[in-house]
Amino acid sequence: MNRIKKIYLHPLPVRIWHWINAVSFIVLIVTGLQIRYREILGLMNFRTAVDVHNFFGFILIFNFFLWLVFYIVTGKIRIYLPPLNFRKFITGCVKQARYYGYGIFMGDPNPHHATPDNKFNPMQQMAYLAIMLLLIPLQMITGLFLWDMKLFADWINLAGGIKIVDTVHVFLFLFFTSFIFVHVYLATLGHTVTAHIKAMVTGYEEMEEERGH
Repeated sequence: MNRIKKIYLHPLPVRIWHWINAVSFIVLIVTGLQIRYREILGLMNFRTAVDVHNFFGFILIFNFFLWLVFYIVTGKIRIYLPPLNFRKFITGCVKQARYYGYGIFMGDPNPHHATPDNKFNPMQQMAYLAIMLLLIPLQMITGLFLWDMKLFADWINLAGGIKIVDTVHVFLFLFFTSFIFVHVYLATLGHTVTAHIKAMVTGYEEMEEERGH
């Protein structure tokens, strides 16, 4: 039986950011559904849903810039960047995809061993880089445009009109809703179901230490 070792993987600022982000996303999804389908859900009145949605939207924006400043100043932004060796990156993606699609069900070890300086496997790097530096900023920008269409009228026209802005915002909403379910599922794939979730509370990731190490 492999021994369990602990690695301090998630500093306190990262954990605080993560949970603020998680709560904000969930509230935004629920209130967004209420705004879009107010006749069906009936969780709150339309005005309250809009006000709560806007409030947590600005929290998400503020939280994002805290994340960006922290990761740039500390140099931790590099954990999101794939290696310059393209062949190594592709090989890592293939190994990780094989693990997620087959190896995990056969009891194979995870090919990626997280460390503070190498936190994400190649597939995570590719996904999180796109999410954090492209999709979330795009969702925030379209959200701001919808928040005050008169103030951002010129930018909305430049983007192709309000229908284009609204469509992008809704499609990203669908993506992030799906992403949360996938994210929660992947968070259960540690050596125990709650190991990764517990790590985002305590900061310490528990990992199985292979024999001979």
